[in-house]
Amino acid sequence: MTQIIISFLIFTLLVGFFSWRATRRDSRSTTTGYFLAGRSLPWIVVGGSLLLTNLSTEQLVGLNGGAFANGMQVMAWEVWSSIAIVLMALVFLPRYLKGGVATVSLFLERRYSKVVGTAVSVLLLLSLLTNLLPFVLYSGAIFMRDAFELDGLLSALFDRNIDETQALWMIVIALGVVGSLYAIFGGLKAVAISDTFNGIGLLIGGLLIPILGLITLGNELGGGGGFGSGISYLMENSPERLSPIGKEDENIPFSTLFTGMLLITTYYWCTNQAIVQRTFASKSLAEGQKGVLFAAGMKLLGPVYLVLPGIIAWHIFGDTIKGDNSYGALVEKVLPAPLFGFFAAVIFGAILSSFNSSLNSAATLFSIDIYKGWIKKEATDVQMVRAGKFFGIVIAVGAILLAPMIDGLKEKFDGLFDLMKNLAALYNIPLLAVVLMGIFHKRVTSAGAMTAIIVGFLFWGVFGLGWGTSSNYNFGGKVEGTDLVRLFNLEMHWLHLAAINFLLISGIMIVMAVINPREKAYEQTYTNDVDITPWKGAKACGAIILVLIALMYWAMSFFGA
Repeated sequence: MTQIIISFLIFTLLVGFFSWRATRRDSRSTTTGYFLAGRSLPWIVVGGSLLLTNLSTEQLVGLNGGAFANGMQVMAWEVWSSIAIVLMALVFLPRYLKGGVATVSLFLERRYSKVVGTAVSVLLLLSLLTNLLPFVLYSGAIFMRDAFELDGLLSALFDRNIDETQALWMIVIALGVVGSLYAIFGGLKAVAISDTFNGIGLLIGGLLIPILGLITLGNELGGGGGFGSGISYLMENSPERLSPIGKEDENIPFSTLFTGMLLITTYYWCTNQAIVQRTFASKSLAEGQKGVLFAAGMKLLGPVYLVLPGIIAWHIFGDTIKGDNSYGALVEKVLPAPLFGFFAAVIFGAILSSFNSSLNSAATLFSIDIYKGWIKKEATDVQMVRAGKFFGIVIAVGAILLAPMIDGLKEKFDGLFDLMKNLAALYNIPLLAVVLMGIFHKRVTSAGAMTAIIVGFLFWGVFGLGWGTSSNYNFGGKVEGTDLVRLFNLEMHWLHLAAINFLLISGIMIVMAVINPREKAYEQTYTNDVDITPWKGAKACGAIILVLIALMYWAMSFFGA
């Protein structure tokens, strides 16, 4: 135990020290300095911060839990993200940086109206409060508790029995407090720098688990041949679990990759404030594109450490554990004791990264769009930063209170990750439609955008989540025990329903634009805040990534065929 604690503290303190050293002379009293790192981030920091903001325990626990239950098909959440990230680099980022915006909602305010921008800010804040921050804390607490047996450690520390629920609450509070301190007092650059260091550790640790898992699998079930036997065992026993091609009655049918999957991943990587804010801080468009495309390439490795461990755990543990506990159980089984502290620190850093990045984004949205936009229009930079810090504390407390409640909700869905994505669709489909129409249709009006937001939100609430329906879900909502939803009496996968919602509200905006278009077609103004000369290799790099995705799916489709 002493070794674990020492290695944990050493790695955690080193990350904190190097982050402080890299940012100690930076100004955090201005909005650009605090919220956008002075628009100074090089490509490697942009890419590293993007990856680690995304990669946290809701991914490690949730996706591996999904793989435990459903096999390799859940890798679509990772691999399909690379397509969305390419779109971010080539389509969205040039427009964001041209406008010199700090928030997605400010981009929409300039495109539509202040009312639309504010409505989007409120939805983004609600999404962070209900759909992201609590899940980061909950999944992080579950993993830390189970993998490192913290309930036992806490019982010994306080000299009384601490049960699993009490331990969960205590870990959630600890993670929330420490993550808040990072975000509130460090600003975006401190967050981004710590993300990069933690990302290196997480990549090493994350890749180590499937390697050790395969060695264990080979030794225990494959005849004692170690790593090679582990691979052979996977390929020879239930090889269909290695296929990424989901059937229509499975968790991720292949057809959904071209409907809701593409839309939801595009929202997350192209319009989600917690993600795209890193790119707004790029030194230039060229540096931003390099960092974004680097992240796209690295996401292709995701199935190795976010999906494969869940499949390995299924072979080792069978039905003796639940899916969302599989990653923690595998880590506990295969990781040598001397490395426990290092890996605990890495996971701790990943949790903090996603949490503090999201908190910084929430503070940015509130300070710029709500506080200065409506509450105090003449606010100085110092006042805006102070308001952002205060709001960060408020939303952190809210997330801490909501996190333990997820435990009861996830049972109604196919695990933690499916709950998170189903709830996310409440916000992301309307927001994505409004952004895309704002970019590609010059005549869509503010009234059309507001109508789309309201209709899209209500549509998913009724038909996607079953608001106001009877217990048997005859009208709409989740079909319990399946990945299906009902649209009146028609059952379909929830990702297809998300695509129907997108088409509906996009159609509403187009029809309203035809009936009553903008008087003058929208033309974006270049603010000169950032050099928007594109990287010459961006298109070629994007094309290579898309080809690699196609080859990956083709090669893996032969498993179980």
